[in-house]
Amino acid sequence: MRLATWNVNSIRTRVDRVTDWLERADVDVLAMQETKCNDDQFPTMPFAALGYEVAHCGFNQWNGVAIASRIGIENVEVGFPGQPTWSDKPEVEAAAEARALGATCGGVRVWSLYIPNGRTVDSPHYAYKLEWLAALRDTASSWLTSDPSAPIALVGDWNIAPVDDDVWDISLFTHSTHVTERERSAFTAVVDAGFSDVVRPFTPGPGTFTYWDYTQLRFPKNRGMRIDFILGSPALAERVTHAEIARDERKTGKNRVGSPSDHAPVVVDLA
Repeated sequence: MRLATWNVNSIRTRVDRVTDWLERADVDVLAMQETKCNDDQFPTMPFAALGYEVAHCGFNQWNGVAIASRIGIENVEVGFPGQPTWSDKPEVEAAAEARALGATCGGVRVWSLYIPNGRTVDSPHYAYKLEWLAALRDTASSWLTSDPSAPIALVGDWNIAPVDDDVWDISLFTHSTHVTERERSAFTAVVDAGFSDVVRPFTPGPGTFTYWDYTQLRFPKNRGMRIDFILGSPALAERVTHAEIARDERKTGKNRVGSPSDHAPVVVDLA
């Protein structure tokens, strides 16, 4: 089974690019983040033409998560128990955002996750991010308590660089989100709950990134961040035979279909 995650940065803009890569990379299950559309707008037909079923969670033009599978998709779940709510405006009631989608594919429980950005350290969104991660940790831990042998993959854009080598120049991020001790501790808490980073052993750093901003030639200069991860339960981790970051999919050029996302896909192979 080949499982991948990719922040696609608008699926309607990049559907041709995504499906082209799916076919070339021979991926069985793809978790997507930042689809930026509601459910009715998701372009399911190009995926169906390649034999993929799609589950999607999108409420508007923000956020959005999806899972495409050619090996079955069952027990679809929008949001996880205890997922925090959010509202940007005091007059608007807080609600769960389109940031978490679970489905069972080929016997593996896959969660496509788009962790809140946090914006700035003094923003309410930063506190929301920490609350969101704590709730994820508690719920994911309960899944393993209930069934220690469950193969579970927590995948997606975590908006956290867990160690200094995951940022091209840590000195530039001294007062920024993504690298604060509280965010890193929240990420480590998920790992300590039993979910290991199954990609890093195959893709050691420094300089091994998954995201490059569009500005200032960040990608050609490899000035990026490692913020996209696949965390696996013990039963899933022991099945990993290979992992990679498909860095070339961030490239532009005449041999590429459409414009790239600012993230690259992250891939694992399971025995």
